[in-house]
Amino acid sequence: MELEQKYNALIQEAQRRNLPDVDGIGLCFQTLSLAAAIDRDCARLLAPHGLSEGRFVLLFLLDATMDGLAPNVLAERAGVSRATVTGLLDGLEREALIERVADDNDRRALRIHLTRKGRQTAKKVFDQHGRWIAGLFGNLDSNERRQLTVLLDKVAGNLPR
Repeated sequence: MELEQKYNALIQEAQRRNLPDVDGIGLCFQTLSLAAAIDRDCARLLAPHGLSEGRFVLLFLLDATMDGLAPNVLAERAGVSRATVTGLLDGLEREALIERVADDNDRRALRIHLTRKGRQTAKKVFDQHGRWIAGLFGNLDSNERRQLTVLLDKVAGNLPR
C-alpha cells in the first residue's frame, strides 16, 4: 500500500534518528493510511446521496424501527452528543429523509421517523454500502479474516483504556 507522503517523511526521519522499531512505526502509518483511504472512499460513496457517515448511521438506526426513535436515544446509540445528533437530524430533515413527530405518549417529546424518501434512500445506500464493505475484504479467505481480527485485537490491546 502506498503510504501518504507525510508518513514517508516521518519514517525517513525516524530512520535518520535511529529510532527503535522503525518497522512498527511503518505499520502504524500503513494502518492510518488505510483507514484514511477507507474513510475517503466511504465519503465518496455517500456524498451523491447527500449523506455523511454520521447521517448514514442515523438512517441505519432509524430504518431498524417502525416506531421511530427519540433524539436522545439516537444520540446514545450512534455514540454522539445530543447537539451533534440535532445537527445531523436538521440535515436529514432538510433533505426530506426524516420527520420529527410528536410522541403519542408524551406530546412534549419527539420521535424521529424516516420518510418514504428516507426509507428508499436507506435501502439503496445500504445495499451499495454492504457490497462496498464486502469488497474491501473480499480477497481474504476466512482464515485470513480471523488472523486479521486477532492481529488487530492484539495491537488494540496496547492502547490505553
